[in-house]
Amino acid sequence: TSLDRPLAPYLRLVSCLSDFFHSSPQGARDSTDATITTTTTTTTRPPLRAPLASALFARLVRIATPNMPSCNGALATFSRGPHTLRVPRELHAVNRQRLCEQLRRQTGQGAFVVLQGGESPTRYCSDFEPVFRQESYFHWVFGVEEPDCFGALDVERGKAVVFVPKLPESYAVWMGKLHTCEHLAAKYAVDEVLYVDELADALRTRGAQTLLTLRGRNSDSGRMSKEAHFPGIEGFKVDSMTLYETIAELRVFKTPQELEVIRYTNKVSSDAHKEVMRRVRPGMFEYQLESVFLSWCYGTGGARHVSYTCICGSGTNSAVLHYGHAGAPNDRALQDGDMCLFDMGCEYYCYTSDITCSFPANGRFTADQRGIYNAVLAASTAVLAALRPGVLWPDMHRLAERIMLAALRDMGLLRGNLDSMMEARLGATFMPHGLGHFMGLDTHDVGGYLSKDPPRPTEAGLKCLRTARALQAGMVITVEPGCYFIECLLDQALESPTLSQFLVPEELKRFRHFGGVRIEDDVLITQDGHENLTQVPRTVEDIEALMAEGREAA
Repeated sequence: TSLDRPLAPYLRLVSCLSDFFHSSPQGARDSTDATITTTTTTTTRPPLRAPLASALFARLVRIATPNMPSCNGALATFSRGPHTLRVPRELHAVNRQRLCEQLRRQTGQGAFVVLQGGESPTRYCSDFEPVFRQESYFHWVFGVEEPDCFGALDVERGKAVVFVPKLPESYAVWMGKLHTCEHLAAKYAVDEVLYVDELADALRTRGAQTLLTLRGRNSDSGRMSKEAHFPGIEGFKVDSMTLYETIAELRVFKTPQELEVIRYTNKVSSDAHKEVMRRVRPGMFEYQLESVFLSWCYGTGGARHVSYTCICGSGTNSAVLHYGHAGAPNDRALQDGDMCLFDMGCEYYCYTSDITCSFPANGRFTADQRGIYNAVLAASTAVLAALRPGVLWPDMHRLAERIMLAALRDMGLLRGNLDSMMEARLGATFMPHGLGHFMGLDTHDVGGYLSKDPPRPTEAGLKCLRTARALQAGMVITVEPGCYFIECLLDQALESPTLSQFLVPEELKRFRHFGGVRIEDDVLITQDGHENLTQVPRTVEDIEALMAEGREAA
């Protein structure tokens, strides 16, 4: 009759049945089907939401968690309106259950997870507040949208308490109605909501002995996580060693509920990329096409945030891997004959997408553009065909390099033995980044180099991999081979006795101002292969057809 009872069997049933409805072509759904390419066949995946499947999932969650609060008598959900995805807040109940199951094996009685959420930001010393986005670990556990909160999770009982700031009544004038703790508990489907100044007392009265805090270094940014600190924490034993790797590892493997959100962000972003390709014309500025993408994602998909700064490179800018920053803000005018590389993804309910499309500004590939594009496409296709549990990610990087080097040799840009090129690490001259990265609540998601994982490789190119792990079912990872003509890297290779022997300078000369091509898909590793979540045209013919469609409609 309470959340004290073990929930694992019920939540596993929920997850299994949810997965069944989300994977069965016979599932009752009422909107347009989406085509998904797998390693062996092209199958029709039912669309994202279905009344029958969603209703049954909601009913099962209510059975599994009978005392879980609800909003207005209905299952607590997040959405941006009737045209957007409805995300059940019980997504976080499943996450909390997974976390508690793991921590019970590592901790004793009285263990409580204590997390600090994101803090209210302002622009430097001004009072301007940028739109808040929750800290990812806090969102994974609690799903709270507001800033300046804390959360506590009783590992033994699985009970979740969120602590919110006590705001002055005057805030209602400027910020709108101040909601009660009871309302927020129902909104977020947690057991209780209290005020932040009650945190220490609430932990003591609930029998907390050891506080598990989040302390670890992100392997992508090199920055430390935000460890919870509050008045009175010195009265408890604090364990800052256990939680980080446990929760980071759990985030690597997505639940069926999380995957539905990621499928949605991919659908919205894919459609936005297609709209950009329809609208692009020589003479437009890169930022105008960025605005097309942003408008589509927010106006159509309800995605207020993007996963990262939009990269809208044209001409030589398409060889700048992280173009679009403050010093190069997508402000070049597209020229007839340019190759464009647009890397953009929307974020919904804090879950990301990361998609790159490459295409000619005028809608027609030249022979050179077609050759480079098809080299990258061949690498992408080969990697996708090889993806399955047990495959080592560095091996996939090498496979992509080998395919592209062979294609460049066939085009006359390279010469010599392919094995010797691979041994000399020539591939890093043309693809200096890693093949891809985990993706989830962060674009470069956590779990790439935990203590139990293979260490980061040291060779050129490979050292930029964001993980060296073997693939496992439930991982979401990007596949993003690219071929770039970056002048400083070409100069270094031409001056290197080891690398210059493979280069044909007179042929490479005409590619000095080519830019680059990248093809990036977001991929779920399944038990027997993969599911490509990204739905954009990839062949030269399909891209040209889509761009021609846009010109005909104009």
